[in-house]
Amino acid sequence: MIDLDAYFRRIGHTGPRTATLDVLNALCERHTASIVYENIDPLLGRAPQLSLAALQHKLITQVRGGYCYEQNLLLREVLISLGYTVTALAARVVWRQPPQAPLRPRSHMLLKVEVNGSPHVVDVGFGGHLMGQALRLEADTPQRTAHGLMRITAQDGVHAVETWLPEGWTPLYRYTLEAHHSADYEPLNWYTATHPGSIFCHNLMMERLTPTLRTSLLNDRYITRRPGEPPAMRRVAQQADFDRLLEEPFGLQLPAATRRAVFERIPKGQDQFVVPTA
Repeated sequence: MIDLDAYFRRIGHTGPRTATLDVLNALCERHTASIVYENIDPLLGRAPQLSLAALQHKLITQVRGGYCYEQNLLLREVLISLGYTVTALAARVVWRQPPQAPLRPRSHMLLKVEVNGSPHVVDVGFGGHLMGQALRLEADTPQRTAHGLMRITAQDGVHAVETWLPEGWTPLYRYTLEAHHSADYEPLNWYTATHPGSIFCHNLMMERLTPTLRTSLLNDRYITRRPGEPPAMRRVAQQADFDRLLEEPFGLQLPAATRRAVFERIPKGQDQFVVPTA
């Protein structure tokens, strides 16, 4: 069973524990502000463990973060315990990909959550564009969040979550409403964390989201974004600077050897993901 008290202490939630939309949005907001998105384990050659005991130990007891499977599997258990009807889904990531890019496997996890009979998309694990609230599962309806506009589109049974950028609507991922079970994510997690062509094995991605600030780190590229303001970017050139960022704003206290191993591993001076070509 999920330790709800420990989870709520971890994210700083002191409000109601009822299965309402307000509580759902409060949990999404507090989760993304408190449990940082990070892929340190795959980067260091370790596949994350997805059992509930392992998730609670890592994300709650050890005060670590995790990537999509870890984040959304943990939240799924919380929501089910509170009385929500939750369906786990899988998606193909198309974020920042050209339309003619080859079809990618379903490598991302998200949740469909029913609130008073109304379906919502919930996702606290999409690194690169974390979502701090639930989205109504309504096609082509722009929905305002603390950081801008998002929407869900649907065509021939395939849905997409999109965000509004200066160049227009941009999809994050595409998915169907086919239910997935915990066992379905085990091979996806293994592939994502260990395949030589996986970006998670070669790049560090970290993100934390609050209503007023989106903080992200792609390898040595540190970016902060505030609603209505242009992003601020700088390079992280020294180990000491990297160590400080891990602790604040990302809230991670890792052993010195781990911090050194991560900083040595990350590509330097790149603006995009690094993926081996051979």
